[in-house]
Amino acid sequence: MTDFDVAEENKAKFLDAFGRFAAGDTSVLVEIVREDFVSHTPGAPPGRDAWIEFIKASPIATAELELLHVIADAEFVVAHYQLTPQTGPAEVVVDIWRFEAGLIVEHWDVSRPL
Repeated sequence: MTDFDVAEENKAKFLDAFGRFAAGDTSVLVEIVREDFVSHTPGAPPGRDAWIEFIKASPIATAELELLHVIADAEFVVAHYQLTPQTGPAEVVVDIWRFEAGLIVEHWDVSRPL
């Protein structure tokens, strides 16, 4: 499998997971995030299960998500989207997801008010 093929596969997995999550299916996180996952988001707890619970309890879990751009290579998928929570100001977010063997193993993000 070429790097291009891996990038396309990771991008497709991300797009499926993003769509499901945006529609309210938070269980998709268990499917796509590997057990030894590391998040580099300030304030996020360490470990996959704690991070998933953190995300489920955060405003993003019920926010409207509008995907604007997705870029992928053999290891990373980068997503740029608008997050509009049920209450509070909208934000523009960039997430960087590192994949290994088809699962997310690492995450970074930046956001700013819209």
